[in-house]
Amino acid sequence: MLKTLFISILTISTLFASEFHTSISSSPNRINPLLATDSASSEISDWIFNGLVKFDKDANIVGDLAKSWRFENNRTLIFSLRDNVLWHDGVKFSAEDVLFTYKLLQSKKLTTPYASEFKEVERVELMGENKIKVIYKKPYFKALSVWMMGILPKHLWENEKNPMQSKLNKFAIGTGPYKMRKAFEVNKKIELVANKSYYMGEPKIKKQIFHYVGDSSTNFLMLKAKKLDIGGLTPLQVNRQLNSSFKKSFTIYERAANSYTYLGFNLRKAPFNNPKVREAINLAIDKQELIDILFFSHGKPCFGPFMPGTSVYPKDFKAKEYNLKRSIELLGELGYTKEHPLHFTITTNADNPIRVNAVEIIQQQLLRAGVEVRLRVMEWQAFLNTVVMPHNFDAVVLGWGLGLIPDAYSIWHSDGDKKGGFNFVGYHNKEVDSLIIQAESEIDPKKFAKIYQKIFKIIVKDNPYIFLYIPNSITAVNSKIKGVEPSVIGLQHNFIHWQIGN
Repeated sequence: MLKTLFISILTISTLFASEFHTSISSSPNRINPLLATDSASSEISDWIFNGLVKFDKDANIVGDLAKSWRFENNRTLIFSLRDNVLWHDGVKFSAEDVLFTYKLLQSKKLTTPYASEFKEVERVELMGENKIKVIYKKPYFKALSVWMMGILPKHLWENEKNPMQSKLNKFAIGTGPYKMRKAFEVNKKIELVANKSYYMGEPKIKKQIFHYVGDSSTNFLMLKAKKLDIGGLTPLQVNRQLNSSFKKSFTIYERAANSYTYLGFNLRKAPFNNPKVREAINLAIDKQELIDILFFSHGKPCFGPFMPGTSVYPKDFKAKEYNLKRSIELLGELGYTKEHPLHFTITTNADNPIRVNAVEIIQQQLLRAGVEVRLRVMEWQAFLNTVVMPHNFDAVVLGWGLGLIPDAYSIWHSDGDKKGGFNFVGYHNKEVDSLIIQAESEIDPKKFAKIYQKIFKIIVKDNPYIFLYIPNSITAVNSKIKGVEPSVIGLQHNFIHWQIGN
């Protein structure tokens, strides 16, 4: 009797220890990789569905549902699929599912921005139960990476007349490491359980519980109360609001965030059409001081448009550091004096207090070089509609995301300098334009990386932006969790190997 009771208590304890508690800041809309456009939907979908390929911890593309692939020529890609993959309902995964997903993505039944990712696909053909051929209209640098898109089960979706409103968007069935226990309800917690039949092996953590927490302050309080096993932290929280008990209970991981903030000039007008003026301003901005003040040193200076640590970031690149003396000399050579100083206006958005603080610091830094800056802080929509899009500015402070595989066309190609375009600073460089087009047809990752390294160096030399800083992404993880391996692609890339110890 006592032995049975002990085993029962041990079993309950083990199950409880296998629960991982996390949070989402909004309720998902549709748990469907073809329709997941909000962060909560994407986060849940990623645990339930697999693509044909994925990134490994070093940001290299490796097989997922595809065990291998080869380019038959520069327009034809052949995938060999794994034969040991099951859908969550036990049905075998096959090439039919891949073809069906592609056709559904292209159909009029679906309204999704992800269809444009496949715009260069001419057709997809079956080559047997576990082999599929993709023919592109032309050589395409995203030929492989677009197939990170999650695949849907044909046998469940093929009879859905209205995929946008399907119940399968609420109770999703995929091939991924976790599966849903029941359909999710708006603003309520979502429970995912380990997939015992997952092709890479059953995850060691048996249950993930996603708590809906709409407020960041509440999320922090839940983390401090140990009701969550993982959570993001701000630099202020790390430096001022964590006690010794928290630091014993949680391990804190930091990595560069996938975004940067920049000061962008209107290159269509004087004096910003003069590269020496832009260089002088760049030399007068102390990026490390910005980071020390804004983020309590939890960040890194940004020196260019692509993500550090990836293949497109030049290993031999040497950044121009802060040099106030040289900035003052250069401004003098350009004819700017105390009596006739360089002056201009920097505009940014009011709903981002860090950017507002950043422009105030930049204003003081530039004053040391004799540059007089006026500040203009606006509501976001007014900022976009009356300043950014109509190109009605001297300089703006904004930010961009950093992708593991960058696409420079929309921001840096001359074609992007149009109404509503992302090249709103008006950057034009014929060599950069040519290199971007050349890279779009390069299917060899190493050759693509070399082209983008050239683009990086030219843009940095031209100073169309002053690249300011990349803040750190700071995450606290329950110290009882073992197996965490920080990576450029994120902290949870190897989550199926995480386990909760004592």
